[in-house]
Amino acid sequence: MIKCKSNTKAVFIALYVSLICYLNQPANAKTAEYQSFSVSVTESSASPNTVAAPVILIPGLMSDGSVWQSTVDELRKNHQVHVVHISGFAGKPAIAGPLLPVVKTELLNYIREQKLNKPVVIGHSLGGYMAFALATSAPDLIGPIVAVDGLPYLAPVFTRDAKTQVSDMQQQAAQIKLMYQQFSAEQFRSTIAQGLFIQASAGKNADQVLAMAMASDRSAVGQAMFELLTSDLRPVLAKLRQPVLLLGAGGALPAESMRPAVTSLYQQQLAAAPQATLEFNWQSRHFIMLDDPQWMFNKINKFLQGAR
Repeated sequence: MIKCKSNTKAVFIALYVSLICYLNQPANAKTAEYQSFSVSVTESSASPNTVAAPVILIPGLMSDGSVWQSTVDELRKNHQVHVVHISGFAGKPAIAGPLLPVVKTELLNYIREQKLNKPVVIGHSLGGYMAFALATSAPDLIGPIVAVDGLPYLAPVFTRDAKTQVSDMQQQAAQIKLMYQQFSAEQFRSTIAQGLFIQASAGKNADQVLAMAMASDRSAVGQAMFELLTSDLRPVLAKLRQPVLLLGAGGALPAESMRPAVTSLYQQQLAAAPQATLEFNWQSRHFIMLDDPQWMFNKINKFLQGAR
């Protein structure tokens, strides 16, 4: 009886997330399907001769394109917008084996196939990591990148030590991967719920984050966490030829006295990047696009104007 009830709840959550995504999708959106992600394309409302570079929006771990809805509404004023939904997250079926390397390869193929000219890549959290991965793998193909509380290497955020290397994380990363694979639905929900306070401040936004997480494939989440903890892009940031904007979120810090150490940790992540800017929002939590979208829009628009 309990198992049946849990399955019913999971199905309901998946249907709820799918409905939200459908309702939030602009009427003129086009879609494309790949093995490791799908893309929803919204055309710019600007006249054809004034449209700026296309924008690719990549959500983070356990998220879908609904987190970018207000961002799409803002950016489509000047840009064609491509919103990615990664397989295994928020109701989209998972793929077997490695995840993020496949996403990177297929996204680069997508950019070439669609003939996107130096697209701006904006990613949140895991999506920020993907923005760095795309730009360091194909520097001449990618335009300016914006990482919304997403880093070239995740592990130092956990250890609070900028010197953390992949070799330090291998065992722990494998344990985390196994833990997510073995989670029951209730264990998974409890773990996600415990961390909601750092994700978003408003109740409705936290509810959205939880619903997307509960509709995600637990094995895919574990695989992604493993890959993030064992993939360090800091040594290859010198390959970047485009400007970088990193937007940090510090609203969940328990004390203002921690701000200098967190700022230093983020600065170290960008040390090898030739053209990098770091901006912090000390009121917003991790989902800046939900907590303080106007602040984010202002920072992104100013950055893109300067990058032209």
